[in-house]
Amino acid sequence: MKIIVTGGVGFIASHIADAYLERGHDVHIFDDFSTGHKDNLNPKATLHTIDIADVKAARLIEEIKPDALSHHAAQMDVRHSVADPTFDARVNIIGIINLLEGCKNAGVKKVIFASSGGAVYGEQEVFPAPESHVTQPASPYGVSKRAGELYLSYYHQAYGLPYIALRYANVYGPRQSSQGEAGVVAIFLSLLLAGKTPLINGDGKQTRDYVYVGDVVEANLAALESSYVGPINIGTGIETDVVAIFESLRDAVGSRVKARHGPAKPGEQRRSCLDNRHACQVLGWRPQFVLADGLERTAEYYRENLDR
Repeated sequence: MKIIVTGGVGFIASHIADAYLERGHDVHIFDDFSTGHKDNLNPKATLHTIDIADVKAARLIEEIKPDALSHHAAQMDVRHSVADPTFDARVNIIGIINLLEGCKNAGVKKVIFASSGGAVYGEQEVFPAPESHVTQPASPYGVSKRAGELYLSYYHQAYGLPYIALRYANVYGPRQSSQGEAGVVAIFLSLLLAGKTPLINGDGKQTRDYVYVGDVVEANLAALESSYVGPINIGTGIETDVVAIFESLRDAVGSRVKARHGPAKPGEQRRSCLDNRHACQVLGWRPQFVLADGLERTAEYYRENLDR
């Protein structure tokens, strides 16, 4: 199968590209290296350095004529989306429309879209949140991810383009950058290994659903073979607070550093957790990595790649 992976030198998508290549697929990567890292590029893939919002990306899809598009390129920083919603919309909304136009014209058979469970649901009313939960995004980033899902639904209805929107929980693991839009796991590990003191916002009791990147890869492999159309949560269904994450990582690296607490971030979501039963039913997917094992693997990666 010929597959285009956007954002393919980034954290999550580079792992997905590796897995597709390992299974014998022909992988083309679209990336502009705005946040991705050249060391994540699999040499077996064909690289196209391109902006997904540029019409040239749509034309390139028409030339390549892939069987599937795995769309992970995005503006992923919630705070940046608040500071510059226009830029967020250009990348995340104009970008996906541009790619879908190319897919429509190229006869693409499936689109797999990296959405965000926490961002599209907003402040949850039910824990864990099922796919039927009301979507009330509290940031431009969440709005743009939900808009991407709605555009996918439109292209499916209007042109018969099948899609799966994978609503990720908080993904962590090897290759996650500790810079920019980094998650708390990457930030804490980089600081702990440097002997520095991590900062916890507020009381640290805010919870997230942490899913290991290896499990996310398996979800993408299953989605490639599935005929299901629509959104699917990819999470563990387990809430873990920030203090517990810090303590686990401190133990994993053998540090005695104590975190300091700063003021809570205004508007920060208090709790987030995804119901994964639908993924089990339609994809045959369930997470295989318990948090302690995933954090240990991630810590080992950081020990070996302190300069990344």
